[in-house]
Amino acid sequence: MRKIIASLDIGSSLIKLVVGEVTKNKFNILLAINTESQGIRNGFIVNQESFNEVIVDLFNKAEEILGIRVKKVIVNVPIYNAKYEFVEGSTTINNEEYMVSANDIVRSMQSAVYNKVSDNMELINLIPVIFKVNGEILTKEPLGMGAEKLSSKCVLITAPKKGIEPIIKVLEKNNIEVIDLAFCSFGDYEELHTSYEDDEVGAVVNIGADTTEVSIFNKGIISSSEVINMGSSNIDKDISYMYKLTSSQARKVKEELALCHTRMAQPNEVLELINTDDEKIRINQYESSEIVMERIKEIFNLIKKQINLLTKKEISYIIITGGLTEAADFELLVDEAFGTIARVANIGEIGARNNIYSSAVGLIKFYNKKLKLRNKEYSIFTLEEQEEFSGLEQKKLISENSILGKVFGIFFDK
Repeated sequence: MRKIIASLDIGSSLIKLVVGEVTKNKFNILLAINTESQGIRNGFIVNQESFNEVIVDLFNKAEEILGIRVKKVIVNVPIYNAKYEFVEGSTTINNEEYMVSANDIVRSMQSAVYNKVSDNMELINLIPVIFKVNGEILTKEPLGMGAEKLSSKCVLITAPKKGIEPIIKVLEKNNIEVIDLAFCSFGDYEELHTSYEDDEVGAVVNIGADTTEVSIFNKGIISSSEVINMGSSNIDKDISYMYKLTSSQARKVKEELALCHTRMAQPNEVLELINTDDEKIRINQYESSEIVMERIKEIFNLIKKQINLLTKKEISYIIITGGLTEAADFELLVDEAFGTIARVANIGEIGARNNIYSSAVGLIKFYNKKLKLRNKEYSIFTLEEQEEFSGLEQKKLISENSILGKVFGIFFDK
C-alpha cells in the first residue's frame, strides 16, 4: 500500500496544498501548489463565500495536475489562545501475550485526555512525552514490550473551536474530509529540525503575511506559543505609504527591488512607477531597502520579547521560516539581530523548495510520525484509486511526442 498524505496550509496571503508520499527511507513530493488567499485575515475566515471559491479552485487545479481528486487533508488551524498542559493516563494489558500493542498505546493516551477538553475548545493534538511500563521502565517506544500496565505522560494541546469550525465547514461542503488538525509550527519543526535540536530548548518562528507565530519547543515537543500581529504585509503598507503606491505596486517594489539589508543595496538601482497621485516616481534600491529593513528589525525585536515571555529557559536555537525569509539578504539581518543562535529555513524537498511550503510539507511528516506510533498504515487514496493513480503517473512520464509515447497511445488510448 502506498502511503500518500495531503496537507492544506491556510495563510492570510497564500493557501498551500501539498501531496506527499512517505516511504521507509525517503519522502517524495507529488504535488505542491498555492493560490492567493481570499476571505482570510490573521488566519481566520472573515468571508466564507470568498474562501470557498478559493478552495474550489485550488482543489480543481490539484485534480488537473494529479488526474485524481484529493478528498482528505490534514489542515492547519489558528494557533491563537492555544493551551498546553501535561496529562497522564494508564491502561492494563489484557492480551494473551501481555505485550504492549498499538491499541494499548492509544488507550493509555485516551485515558490521559478523558474529560480534559472543555466544550468551547477543540483537541488539536495529544503528544506523548514518555511511557512507563509496569510503573518502572521509562520508554518513548513501548510497542512490543512485555507488560501488565502501561502509563503515558502527554502534552494536551487545545484551541478555541470558534476559529476551527468555520474552516472545517467549508471543506466539508466541498466533500473534503479533515483527517487531522495541526498548527503550522508542528510542521515547521518536523521539516526543519536536526537531531541536535531534539535534545534542546528553542524557538520556531513563522513570519506570515499578517502575523508572526512564535513557538517554543522543549526536546522536540511544543510547550507554548504566541502570535504577533505583524508580518510581511506591514512592509507592503510601509512602502505603499511612503511612495503613495497601490498594494500590488508596493509588493513589486519589495519583491523586485528592495533588499532586507542596506549593506548590499545600490542607490543607482531604480524602479520607475506611476503612483496614486498619477505622478511618475523613481524609487531607488537603497531607500526602499531602508524601509524594509526597519520593519523587519521591529518584527525581530518583538520576536525576542515574545521568546522571553514564553520561556525562562535558555534558548539554544531559533529557526525562522515563512515566505519573507526567501527575500534577498534576509539572512544578513538575522545574523545581525540574533547571532549564530538563529538560522533561516532551507527546504530541501524536490518540488517544494521554497520556505512557504515548510509547514505543509512538515505536517505530512508529522502525521506520518503519529501513524508510526500507532503502528498504522494510511493513504488518502483507496487501493483502487492508488492503482488508477499509478497508471496516470506512468503515462505522464512518457512524452506524447516520443516514439514510445506514440506507441503507448496507439495501444492504450484507442
